[in-house]
Amino acid sequence: MTTAAPTPTSRETATPSRRRSRSHRRSTPLTIAMLAALAYFLLPLFWLAVASTKSSQDLFNTFGLWFSHAPQLWTNISQTLTHDNGVFVDWLLNTLMYAVTSSLGAALLAAGAGYGFAKFRFRGHGAAFNLVLGAVMVPTTALAIPTYLLFAQVGLVNTPWAVILPSLVNPFGLYLMRIYAEDAVPDSLIEAARIDGAGELRIFVQIGLRLLAPGLVTVILFTLVATWNNYFLPLIMLNDPRLYPVTVGLSSWAAQAQNGGAGASSDMLALVVTGSMISVIPLVIAFLLLQRYWQSGLSAGSVKQ
Repeated sequence: MTTAAPTPTSRETATPSRRRSRSHRRSTPLTIAMLAALAYFLLPLFWLAVASTKSSQDLFNTFGLWFSHAPQLWTNISQTLTHDNGVFVDWLLNTLMYAVTSSLGAALLAAGAGYGFAKFRFRGHGAAFNLVLGAVMVPTTALAIPTYLLFAQVGLVNTPWAVILPSLVNPFGLYLMRIYAEDAVPDSLIEAARIDGAGELRIFVQIGLRLLAPGLVTVILFTLVATWNNYFLPLIMLNDPRLYPVTVGLSSWAAQAQNGGAGASSDMLALVVTGSMISVIPLVIAFLLLQRYWQSGLSAGSVKQ
C-alpha cells in the first residue's frame, strides 16, 4: 500500500518567495539618507582635489566643483614642497612623527590600563574608572592652557615633547580597551598561564597584547587622526616654525595670503589648498592599510570566548 506524498501548503510554498522579496526589499528614505551622508563626506574631498589643480585666480573665477581650463596640479605640488626652502616638508615630517609616536604610545598605555581595569580588582577600582569616564567629557581645549603652564615650568615648551606627551593620554582609548579586554582575553587563559608560572607582565605582553591587537589598531587610528588634525595645542606650545605640524603651518600660510604679510605671493592661497590635499593623503593610506585589522575587531570583543 502506497501513500501519497504530502503536498506543501500554500504557506510553505510562499516562504521562499517571501524571503527573496525581503532580501531585495529597499527603503527609499534610507537610500536617500545614505546618499546624502555620502555626498556630505565626499564633496569636500572632491572640492579639495579639484581646487588643488587651480591657480589662486582660478579658485575665485571658476566653478568650484569642476576643473579650470588650465589645470596645474604638478606645478602647485612642486611650489608647495619647495616654498620657503621646503618648510612644508618639515611640517609634514613633524606631523608624521607627532602622530605616529603619540598613537603608538597612547595605544600601549590604553591597552595596559584597560587590561588592568578589566582583569584586576583593587581598592578604588570603580572610582578610578568613573574618573576616566568623566575625563572623556572634558574638551581638550579646556586643558590646553593649564598644560602649557605646566610644561613651561619644566622647560618643555617649544619642543616636540610638548605635543607628544599630552597626546599620550587618551581616556576614550582606555575605556574602549577596557570593554574590549573583558571579552577578548579569557580569564581561563590567564589562569592557565599563571599555573604555568608566567608573571603578570609576561602574560600581558605575550598573551594580552596579541588578543587585543584589533582593539589596539582602533585606538591607534583614533589617536593618529586626532593628533594629525590637532591645531590648538601645537599653536600655543610651539614658537619655532620648523617644529610646526601641518595644521599650524598651513594656517600661517593662509594668514600670510589674507594679510599680504612677509613672504606672501599671489599664489599663496593655491599653496594652502594643495598643502591641505597632500596632508590628507597619509590619513587615507593609513585607513586603507589598517581597515581589515580594525574591522576584524569590531565584533570580536563582543563574543564570549
